[in-house]
Amino acid sequence: MESAGSLGPEAAETPGTGPETGVIQPEEGDTLQETDTWMMEAGDGEAENEGERRAGTGSDEDSLLMKLEISVSEAEKRTGKNAVNMQETYTAYLIETRSLEPPAEGQSSPLDALWRRYSEFELLRGYLSVSYPFMVVPPLPEKRAEFVWHKLSADNMDPDFVERRRIGLENFLMRVASHPVLCHDELFHAFLTQESGWKEVVSEAGLQMKTDSRLKALNATFRVRNPDKRFTELKHYSDELQSVISHLLRVRARVADRLYGVYKVHGNYGRVFSEWSAIEKEMGDGLQSAGHHMDVYASSIDDILEEEEHYADQLKEYLFYAEALRAVCRKHELMQYDLEMSALDLASKKQQSEELATGTVRTFSLKGVTSKLFGQETPEQREAKLKLLEEQIEEGEEQLKVRNVESREFVKNAWLEIERFKEQKNRDLKEALISYAVMQISMCKKGIQVWTNAKECFSKM
Repeated sequence: MESAGSLGPEAAETPGTGPETGVIQPEEGDTLQETDTWMMEAGDGEAENEGERRAGTGSDEDSLLMKLEISVSEAEKRTGKNAVNMQETYTAYLIETRSLEPPAEGQSSPLDALWRRYSEFELLRGYLSVSYPFMVVPPLPEKRAEFVWHKLSADNMDPDFVERRRIGLENFLMRVASHPVLCHDELFHAFLTQESGWKEVVSEAGLQMKTDSRLKALNATFRVRNPDKRFTELKHYSDELQSVISHLLRVRARVADRLYGVYKVHGNYGRVFSEWSAIEKEMGDGLQSAGHHMDVYASSIDDILEEEEHYADQLKEYLFYAEALRAVCRKHELMQYDLEMSALDLASKKQQSEELATGTVRTFSLKGVTSKLFGQETPEQREAKLKLLEEQIEEGEEQLKVRNVESREFVKNAWLEIERFKEQKNRDLKEALISYAVMQISMCKKGIQVWTNAKECFSKM
């Protein structure tokens, strides 16, 4: 797993298409730290300050969790009408919040509670992804169970699955509330405290207007001429992270199936020993005790696999984080694509202006053929076209400058976020895997103890 987390911010080109297109870029071989310094020197001061504010240098003391207690305390199955007025069954989740600010004397902080559907959590995450494109937005728990062993239900209305999803949704809110930037978002606060009208507020924020089409995103992926090597490496890193965790979850599901079978075999031993004890006078008590130990051991598998599911859900969270990383890469590709298109359009207009001013056509064009067939333009027409082109060039240069600054801001903020994410990932997965190993050791010790107890029972016969 550590190999997947070893992606470094070393030498790579900052987004740009080179001097010939007018797109600014750092020197070849700059490290991430050197590139950040270059960005701060080259960028506009006001934009840099805004970027620092949005990227955040927030500490744990600034997080919402220091001011608000948040929990998803309950899940409830409901029936209602959907958007096309058809009957549907869904699950609603109770979000409870309580202020941690010191209450007035003689009073206690009130507990606020409201119900949200899973689709509303999806809407919140979509809003955060669009509003903070350089952020690795925490993922939601799976909508339907994946990587399950065959004894576990994959039904999304199964009580055990709903409970695990409730825990996952609470974890999502805690992740957002502890994030140095996302925790300050006003609509996130409204999601926690404003039951009615929240969706309308999101619509007013123009979420749909900001969302890029999939076709444009796909176009950007294949047509960017100079992709940033760091984001290319980040995409490979996310693919590797997803592949490693997927394989681990598949292996775990197969092991869970076999483990379940082994434990249930002990249940058969318990039944046989109990039945055997009924026909044996001298060995009856020993056989009965041995059967009891086997029964207890066999029944413990349900609790063990339930605990294992908790660790599997922690791994699944980072399986879904891989897609969040790729989303950041796609947004950078879109930004880089727009930047390159602006640079090419500006270069084309400058060439047209030069051709009009000199009266020479450097490249083949339909306009050049038309002018030869039907005569040259009058001086007045040429002057009007030159004036229009000059205005368009001036606008294009200003637009290119703005997009260069935006691109630098995106790269700087994204890499601050990536480093924060990697530290979190290493810490969380290390803790989860160590806890899983400790649980396995404890489980094996219990198995040894069961057979030791059974051996003593047999020895006393």
